[in-house]
Amino acid sequence: MILILFVQCVAVALTMADQNVAQNFISEDIVGDTIDTAPAAFITVTYPGNKQVRFNELTPTDVRPAQPEVTWTADPDKYYTLSMVDPDAPSRTTPTFREINHWLVVNIKENDLSSGQTLTSYRGSGPPKGSGLHRYIFLVYLQQGVINVTEPNLEADRRNFSIRKFAQKYNLGSPIAGNFYQAQWDSSVPERKA
Repeated sequence: MILILFVQCVAVALTMADQNVAQNFISEDIVGDTIDTAPAAFITVTYPGNKQVRFNELTPTDVRPAQPEVTWTADPDKYYTLSMVDPDAPSRTTPTFREINHWLVVNIKENDLSSGQTLTSYRGSGPPKGSGLHRYIFLVYLQQGVINVTEPNLEADRRNFSIRKFAQKYNLGSPIAGNFYQAQWDSSVPERKA
């Protein structure tokens, strides 16, 4: 009986953490470092093997094989932008490449990613060895309509991207939904040349 109550309490605590998106974004300094206002809603992010993103720590091995399934509460008549960034490159203490653009899709109808325009294809975590934990942040923005992105090749130049500036340029406002995980180097990360 005690074990059942303990399991139920843990499940309720996890659900409450999922629901308190803003508090998680504030406590990890994402508000300030990456965005100005925390999102209120939760994005469900699931990697192959049922690896869930829930403000937790995952490994590069967990998130590198394929892009995750991503869903959020969406209006079927609206368009959305999905972004995934790492503000901690090369490390959280010296983020000289802030932010790395890991994924960017615009003009998503409802939450059907295949309907959107992929500006930056998905790239899983690859933090350098010895750089500590990196935050990998998923954000969803509600668009006012279809947007025509004028940036040159975002795919080729992923460093020093700013989702804050991108959102300002295209009048996206504040993110409406979010989620994140943290990861640090593991042996699945390819060696980088200096």
